[in-house]
Amino acid sequence: MAVNEQIELLCKELQMPTLSKSYYELSNRAAKESWKYGEYLYEVLKSEADGRAQRSRATLTKMAGFPTIKTLKQFDFDFTVGVNRRQIEELSTMEFVKRNENIILLGQSGVGKTHLAIALAYQAVQKRIKARFVTAADLIMQMGQAKKEKRYDSFIKQTVMSPSLLVIDEIGYFPMSKEDAHHFFQVISRRYERGSTIVTSNLVFSQWSGIFANDKVVTTAILDRLLHHSHVINILGDSYRLKEKKEDQINGLDLYEFDPKKTKK
Repeated sequence: MAVNEQIELLCKELQMPTLSKSYYELSNRAAKESWKYGEYLYEVLKSEADGRAQRSRATLTKMAGFPTIKTLKQFDFDFTVGVNRRQIEELSTMEFVKRNENIILLGQSGVGKTHLAIALAYQAVQKRIKARFVTAADLIMQMGQAKKEKRYDSFIKQTVMSPSLLVIDEIGYFPMSKEDAHHFFQVISRRYERGSTIVTSNLVFSQWSGIFANDKVVTTAILDRLLHHSHVINILGDSYRLKEKKEDQINGLDLYEFDPKKTKK
């Protein structure tokens, strides 16, 4: 059996698919550039490590359940007020995940809360940190179904606690029943100081009681755990979606006028 065939069989046995494709090219480079044995070994191992990292990121991205991919480079920091570029860049290092801290993004519809939440979670995935995106409505529905099917504990373990970073989008877009509110409390309580959570909401904190069935005790307990070790970002500004429509000169659309440059000092 030829050496090339033996190498490919060994790569398959050792589960090194990237190396089986790159070793030949690297061997030629090593010969032309007179690499030392150690240099060649480093390059072939690095090739496999890079391939594994790429496959890992692809898998984590798929598992995260992003509705779409958003990046921080795509975010318009000049259009909104309340989003500090330096703060977001610091958060993008994912040190907050290591410290089990939370991020709370507040603002009216369309100002970029979900964009920032997805972008930060996507950045986490690029650093090979397990993340998961879910809307508040879907999360509550899934928890209710899990309870009916008597797999509540396994759902908490696999879906709620497994990700290092959990994104819960659109809190406040629909009112919850008392049972729903208790489900949500379980999520926040279980992850408290054990994992990082990013939440987005169109309501200020004083209005959150209305989300959770006007249960002030549960609301206070949720906020107490969310706000401890948290970064609160209050976003002001007009809606991105309405901005795009305005730029397209759609007639008859009543737009809220907002000039971020006039607001900034």
